[in-house]
Amino acid sequence: MHFLLTNDDGIEAPGLAALAEAIHSIPGARVSIVAPVTEQSMCGHAVTTRKPLVVEPRGHGKWAVHGPSADSVRIGLYALDLKPDWVLSGVNAGGNLGQDIVISGTVAAVREAAYHGIPAMAFSHYLKRGLEVDWARISSWVVEVTARLSGERLHDGEYWNVNFPHHPPGPMAMPEMSRCLPERLPLGVAYESNEDGHYLYTASYSERPRIPGSDVAECFDGKISVSRLKV
Repeated sequence: MHFLLTNDDGIEAPGLAALAEAIHSIPGARVSIVAPVTEQSMCGHAVTTRKPLVVEPRGHGKWAVHGPSADSVRIGLYALDLKPDWVLSGVNAGGNLGQDIVISGTVAAVREAAYHGIPAMAFSHYLKRGLEVDWARISSWVVEVTARLSGERLHDGEYWNVNFPHHPPGPMAMPEMSRCLPERLPLGVAYESNEDGHYLYTASYSERPRIPGSDVAECFDGKISVSRLKV
């Protein structure tokens, strides 16, 4: 089984390392990594079409792309001629829930794969301020979630969006996986202006509105939210 890994936090991000460690532990798995050279968070489904796209080899089976996340998938498929069975994106440092889905470069990468008929999963980790992330534990959870979801057939254009909750670091059983729909209520929007006439976004992510049973509500409640989405 050949897995193409990418993200939007950059090729050296700890979440991508955790994802790679997880997939390398699967017997018989072959891994290729094609990811942005620098962080591309909140870039949405941007792609590069009007200037040359620089791609740096970073060792065997690994390339850094000077562009956003969807570019990485396109380069992997159509420039490097990789033929993955799955495209996996993440693990993003921060949730991609509800309205985040259309903003997220992490999710855009797997949406791009789905457009081309390739099964795909996006992994993100909701963050609580001041609480350390246990990336080794997340890596082990990725293995379990991948094993469960890869056994379910995705229909044309479908892909998985997975969000891990933020628990204190240390040994613990994997939380319940909750199948849910993306939150319909929008992110809170608030700005503060300064004397220069500039506006700073100040809304609190942790206080965003949520409907019971949505991906936001389930992930904030400590569960792993799992949504089957479609392009």
